[in-house]
Amino acid sequence: MRMRATLGVVTGALALSALAVPAAQADGSQGDTTITKVAVNTVNKVYVGTTAVKFKVAVTATDNSGILGADEFDLYGPNYGLLTTSKPTCTASSATTSTCVGWVTVDPRVGDLFNNNAGTWYVDAWIDAKDDDYIWKEKAGAFKVLRATKVTTNASPEPVRKGKTITVAGKLTRANWETGVYNGYGSQYVKLQYKKAGSTSYATLKTVKATTTGALSTTTTATYDGYYRFWFAGNSVSAPTPSAADYIDVQ
Repeated sequence: MRMRATLGVVTGALALSALAVPAAQADGSQGDTTITKVAVNTVNKVYVGTTAVKFKVAVTATDNSGILGADEFDLYGPNYGLLTTSKPTCTASSATTSTCVGWVTVDPRVGDLFNNNAGTWYVDAWIDAKDDDYIWKEKAGAFKVLRATKVTTNASPEPVRKGKTITVAGKLTRANWETGVYNGYGSQYVKLQYKKAGSTSYATLKTVKATTTGALSTTTTATYDGYYRFWFAGNSVSAPTPSAADYIDVQ
């Protein structure tokens, strides 16, 4: 009889008690069942703001007899962040290979996340084959759960004469999962980017450091009609984001 420790968490919700620690256990398997791919939210990144986010965990596995099913996937992250998926549904792509998908909804408004849970998370997976083979793998895959960010841009004056100075201001903020609001995200580096009217891509003009409150301000020279925006590249705990573009008419 197979035995496996469970994390004791509610399906689709985080249990963030400091007393809840994932059980230590080694990988295990029987037969030729293997996990070939793990994808979380398709791109292995989940950006969470101040409202609920639903995402999927997809584990692809193979066995010569075919895949029978999967247990709920256990997910865990920094500072005892714990999560479990819904019961996965396995869909066969061939006689030997299936992808098993479970879903998770995370809502900071009900205490599913603390700010220090942001960072790298891992997927533990148990897959059963049709011939009683199985595989249990800790850290079968990794993904990021990141605090969502926002940035604004306002370029002035409008319109402006060619060769004159343009001032570009804005603010960088980041979701606070514990208070449910976006706060100023200070001392971060943000790129000022410009796209000439008629062009399809932005070019970086300079890098600007936000103040301690997240405020941004810099100047540039008016050349041609075009769009200005700030771009925050993100970091290990915060999501990347561009601002909406602000158009300047150069006369």
